Order: sequence, then C-alpha cells, then structure tokens
Amino acid sequence: MAASRIHFDRKIRIVRQTGLSYASFMFSNTVLAMKTGTEMSASQPKISQAKVSQVRLSSQQDDRRPEHGQRDDLGRDSQIRGNHARDQRWKAVVARDPSRDEEFVFAVSSTGIYCRPSCPARRPRRESVSFFEMPEQAEQAGYRACLRCRPKSISGNPQSDGVKAICRYIEQHLDEPITLGSLGKAFRQSPFHLQRRFKVVLGISPREYADSCRLRQLKRNLQAGDNVTRAMYDAGYGSSSRLYEKTASQLGMTPDKYRRGAIAAAIRYTCAESPLGRMLIAATDRGVCAIQFARSDGELIEGLKREFPFATRKLDEGGLRSWVNTLLDALRGKMKGRELSSALPLDIRATAFQRRVWTYLQSIPFGATRSYSQVAKAIGKPRATRAVARACATNPVAVAIPCHRVVREDGNVSGYRWGVERKKTLLEMEQQGL
Repeated sequence: MAASRIHFDRKIRIVRQTGLSYASFMFSNTVLAMKTGTEMSASQPKISQAKVSQVRLSSQQDDRRPEHGQRDDLGRDSQIRGNHARDQRWKAVVARDPSRDEEFVFAVSSTGIYCRPSCPARRPRRESVSFFEMPEQAEQAGYRACLRCRPKSISGNPQSDGVKAICRYIEQHLDEPITLGSLGKAFRQSPFHLQRRFKVVLGISPREYADSCRLRQLKRNLQAGDNVTRAMYDAGYGSSSRLYEKTASQLGMTPDKYRRGAIAAAIRYTCAESPLGRMLIAATDRGVCAIQFARSDGELIEGLKREFPFATRKLDEGGLRSWVNTLLDALRGKMKGRELSSALPLDIRATAFQRRVWTYLQSIPFGATRSYSQVAKAIGKPRATRAVARACATNPVAVAIPCHRVVREDGNVSGYRWGVERKKTLLEMEQQGL
C-alpha cells in the first residue's frame, strides 16, 4: 500500500486580522451606550426616587457581602470552635464527668464500642476516639453500646440504673437461692464489684435487700389472710425454721401472731393529750410498738388498724399510763437521750438498714440536729442519703426514735411523718429545754 502524502499549498498566506485599537473600541461602546440610554429614556417613564434609593440600598448590601477571604476566615473560626468543643469533650472523658453524660457519647475505633463520658472503663487513646451527639448516631456508624456504663439507659446515672436492674432481678427470683455468684454471672460483673456498687447506692447488701423483700411480701400475704405456710413459701422462704429465725426480731412477734393481727400479743393502746396534739401509744407484751400524733383519736385508731388489720385492739389507759408520762417528760425536756431509751422498751419491726439508722438517731444529743448526709456518713454509708430519708419516714415510734432531729443540708425543716409543723415545734421545745 502506497504511503499517502500530504501536499501543502505554499501559495496560501496566513494574515492576522486587523481590529480596532483599544481606545477606538472604548469610544464606540461609549457612543452606543449613550445612544441606547437616550432612546430608553425617551420611551420609558422616569425612575422614581424610591426606586433609586432601593437600588442604592441593595448596592450597599452587596458591598457588605463577605469576600472570598472573609469566607475563609469564617471557615477557620468554625473549625477552631469545633476543635475546642472536641477538646472539652475529651477532657470530660478523661475526668469521667457524669454531668456530661446527657450531652454526648464517645466511640473507640479500636474496640468498636461507644460509652458515656463517666464510663469506669480504662481511657482509650485520643486518636482512637470520636464523638457523637446521640447513641443512635454511634450505632449507625457501626459501634455497639458498652455493657458497663450502658449509655442508652434512661436516667443518665449508669450506677443507679445497674443497681435498679439488680433489685428487679432479686424481686423476681425470691423463690431461688440468690448468691453473689449468681448475680455476678447474670450481670457480667465480679461478685465483689457488684456488692460494692450495690452497697454504695442502697446502703445494704443484695442479701439484706432480698431479706427485706421477702419480709415485705410475707407481711402482705399474712395481712391478706393467707395461712403461715402458704405465705411463707410465696414470699420465698425455704423452710419454717429459717422463717421463724429471721422474722422473730423483724416482725416483733411470730408470723402466726402477726397474721392474726397480733391478737396473741394483746396489743393495747391509749390516747392522751400532748403539746403536739393527740398522741397514741400502742404496745405488746414486749414493749411499745407505735407512737403516733394526729388531730383526733379517730385518726390515730385508723392508723393503728392499718398496721394490724386483723388485731383485736384493746384500750388500756391505766396500764400504759407510766409510758405516757415518760413520753410527756421527754417532750418537756425532763428526760433526754439514753434515759428515754432505757425507760421506754421498744418492740418494732425493722430491716437491717433501718435498725442501723434508728440506732444512730437515738444517739443524737437532745437539742442537736444532723443532716441526712451526716447520718449516712455516720453509719458508714455516705451515698445512702435517700435511704436514710426513707428510714426516717418509716419510723413507727415518734420521739422515742428522734427522727425529727434530722434536717436538710441547709438546716431547713422538711419531711416528717406526722407533719412539718410538729417537727418544728419539737425542735423549738428541745432548744428551749437546753
């Protein structure tokens, strides 16, 4: 195949097109613009002054728009603010700050887990951490929730949530042997760590909580009229010997006597006038089981009936007169502290924690007060402030166990089973009796 050849026509010349000079070009455009403006002004109405002002305003606004350099500055500012926010979040993670738990979660790329800022797990490296506003965002990115701090729990307090879950588990398994080993296996924690966290929050051990749940269920079953055997097994007790052993001091009487409303214990009561209004004292053969205040005798008797619904209550003014006088002397400041405890034997039901709190309350000096947190620290449970408040609220014997001497942290008076005004009066009477 013959090679094709390209022939050039050497007679064709390449000539540059000549154009107008820059000055001629500008002059032509100016003439055209003047002509066009003249024609438009002749054919259209004149622009109003308001339109001119509007055009000027829009022009000024356009002048105020950020230039390219200004936009770069704004981008750098937002980047700096983002870095600062991430640094603050990392500081919260390092400090395990629980106050930031509701604001964000942090995810660790090396483990694939996201946690709360207050998670007790070991801190990861900074380069492995990323932050998310919500747990759902972390899960969409492929991370899974931590089993220790449980960042998706509702209350925002993982320690309290964990203890609540353990309580619910105990309540649902009262008919089974509940040991620290079984609880640790169920919640994937070591038995020692689980019991320590439980006692920090509630002030009692899991076993003591299970005993209080069984006792509460037993009382409900007995008050409902169930026989002792059925009430015993429904409450989770394994044997009658264990039941009688544990409930003798807690119920203050045998389960059969409690079922029949303490009819065998012969609960006696009397009502008397006191500086705090009408006062009721009820007692068994072992000691005083109730001291209450109300506006009328009817309210007092109804309260006693709710506690012992099947009891045959017997009015005994003469037999309880000495204890009435002892209480009145205590109210007037003639008898203080341990003198009252020795002169007034008590027969009350209490859990292990309640008994610990009530014993300490009896040691508070006459005329002195303590805060709920001080009581919690004194019994060795500094974080059980709420449990201390519940123990004070369930005190069945007013004055004999001086729960009125426990006040708020700021010294204000609040929360008294028989009325805040009576609590204030009691404290004022004690101050006057010093």
